[in-house]
Amino acid sequence: MPDSITTRVAATLIAATFLLPVPANAISLNRVQTSTDVTLVAQPKQVAEKFKRKVVRLTTDEKPGTIIIDTNNKFLYFVEGNNRATRYGVGVGRDGFGWSGVVKIGRKSEWPEWRPPAEMRRREAAKGHMLPVVQEGGPDNPLGARAMYLYKGGRDTIFRIHGTNQPWTIGLNMSSGCIRMMNKDVEHLYERADIGAKVIVVGPGNKQGDVSFDDKGIDILRTIFGG
Repeated sequence: MPDSITTRVAATLIAATFLLPVPANAISLNRVQTSTDVTLVAQPKQVAEKFKRKVVRLTTDEKPGTIIIDTNNKFLYFVEGNNRATRYGVGVGRDGFGWSGVVKIGRKSEWPEWRPPAEMRRREAAKGHMLPVVQEGGPDNPLGARAMYLYKGGRDTIFRIHGTNQPWTIGLNMSSGCIRMMNKDVEHLYERADIGAKVIVVGPGNKQGDVSFDDKGIDILRTIFGG
């Protein structure tokens, strides 16, 4: 009888496992070998510690309010002046989609809709992935919680700084040229960055020109005491 009860309890637990919701950020599924070979355990991937938001000591001659994006090291800096900055981890363009230059924030949007460019739709269609002409904003939208649209000479570059519903891509070369941030980070930056703010993207091609910045690491005093 005890063996029968144990068997029923085990069966109930296995069934309950299949009914549990899988986290939206679970991207790695490790197969657990059993006699039925069907039980899957979700393993969410975490953002590396170095890409989490931090206050740092940054030496630069750029004015407060400027955004510097170091695509090589996957960091975005919001310059605050007095050798201070907030540093965020970002995801950047994959091979062939990286870029550099000096642009401005032309407009901002909360929970933006996504309108993938026609070229992207054609490219993905060739792979068998059909993208919508427009997708309304929301938790499932690839642009995440906020978007800051980057303009050059008064025209939309089609590149954005935006949130993502794929936080595990932070620190990676995964996008089609846009700068991805965790939703909580893009919300934080959105409240501080003004329309018209200068954005320097340091990346392939060196089209950003001469820009001086030196990340001297975490600002210990501000981290402990704030301010």
